[in-house]
Amino acid sequence: MLKGTVLLPGDKSITHRAIIFASLAAKTSRIEGALLGEDCCATIQCFQQLGVEIERVNTTTLVITSPGVEQFQQPEQAIDCQNSGTTARLMMGILAALPFQTTLIGDESLQRRPMQRVAQPLRQMGAQIQLSQTGTLPAVITGQRLQGITYHSPVASAQVKSAILLAGLFADGETIVYEPEQSRDHTERFFAELGFEWQQINQLTVRVTKHQRKWNFPDCYHVPGDISSAAFWLVGASLIPESIIEISHVGLNPTRTGILEVLDQMGANIERQEIDFSGEPVGKLIVKSATLQAINIGGAMIPRVIDEIPIIALAATQAHGQTCVSQAEELRVKESDRITQTVQLLKQLGAEIMETADGFIIDGPTPLQNQGVYDSFGDHRLAMVLAIAEAYLAVPMHIKRRKAYCVSYPDFETTLTMLQQEARISGINLKK
Repeated sequence: MLKGTVLLPGDKSITHRAIIFASLAAKTSRIEGALLGEDCCATIQCFQQLGVEIERVNTTTLVITSPGVEQFQQPEQAIDCQNSGTTARLMMGILAALPFQTTLIGDESLQRRPMQRVAQPLRQMGAQIQLSQTGTLPAVITGQRLQGITYHSPVASAQVKSAILLAGLFADGETIVYEPEQSRDHTERFFAELGFEWQQINQLTVRVTKHQRKWNFPDCYHVPGDISSAAFWLVGASLIPESIIEISHVGLNPTRTGILEVLDQMGANIERQEIDFSGEPVGKLIVKSATLQAINIGGAMIPRVIDEIPIIALAATQAHGQTCVSQAEELRVKESDRITQTVQLLKQLGAEIMETADGFIIDGPTPLQNQGVYDSFGDHRLAMVLAIAEAYLAVPMHIKRRKAYCVSYPDFETTLTMLQQEARISGINLKK
């Protein structure tokens, strides 16, 4: 049983972008509610190497004092993006326009992830980018004068779209990006808030022109809670009997709320209360345990739940019927091959699951059981899936690389322990 109120870590995608835009502006800015996990710290270190002063005031607050993008200095050594694909890809869009050469590197996992999908359109804009022979990091970027382009992206990826749009802020003319499906729109929301010249032509098409005025950023920006982190509590409370969790100040951006729609379709018991906040809708969620039904997930829904699919898969193991996830091949180039690894872990737990080229098929419900040693593969989301499975089974599991969750949710284990303790106290009080 899980009970209690959760205050989520800041949204990882929004924190990355807040750091980026605050660093581009020549001023001092404060970011509250930031997620200061390993990925976002990689973005911080990038800008520190470019000459931006970034002070970590506490576990969720940054003060950024920047000389402005026009005064950025060439880094003395390669910039290490660690395990953060967002850092590497978005920085490529900015560095392509700066008047010096920069090298981006990453850890072993990041150096396997595809960067050609960003480098190719940037080269069309005039960027000079050299990748490894396999199209991965390291990337050597020599800044050039850029020209806007019209680009039809073959993938629905906020990282690809954002890299091109960021480069478009420095490029002559206009830059237009078309996507096959709508990806998350946090970059565009910052464009609107910061007064850039841009237009959402339709749901799948964005246009931006060169930014020729003073770069701006709020004196203080508040990052909402991360709905991708909330997903683990939504599924955990749904699966574990007699659970009730209240999740406060969670981001409810429509391009990110696919997890709520999927769980609603599965029959989850989730109450939503929404307000607007700093350009991003936020609100409160209350989730209670429920009996789940199987559904099919694919098409336009996939970009809106791409990070949540592993925990949705755990939910599907206990849903009645057959759940089919398709058109999710993008999962193969995340921190791990999340299709193969999710299937492997759930099979080890006893689930009836079959891998496909672009997803998997799950028959449920099936009893889960603790069988041997489990490996998160160093993937933060898989580590949290295993931890929720452990809470569901209510027996200790041997999980290798358990603390991989620190990448996106440093307080995850502390929060889970709190919810379990609150549930035990509630149970004792009920018996009295």
